[in-house]
Amino acid sequence: MTTETPRWYKSSYSNNGGACVEVATNLAPTHGTVPIRDSKNPTGPTLTIPATAFTTFITSIKTEDLGGTP
Repeated sequence: MTTETPRWYKSSYSNNGGACVEVATNLAPTHGTVPIRDSKNPTGPTLTIPATAFTTFITSIKTEDLGGTP
């Protein structure tokens, strides 16, 4: 397995409000996962989810289809 350094970024929509998460999508092609962390605690724990689940989540947000009742 190759060792890669996550390149963390947060959405430009975050407006530096402090309640943000950062993602490292650069690991998706080689590892098949997307790490997520709290931007206020960059040395804290990360949540790692499958890249396919992350893609589905982002697509749902963009299409405003989060599976809730209308």
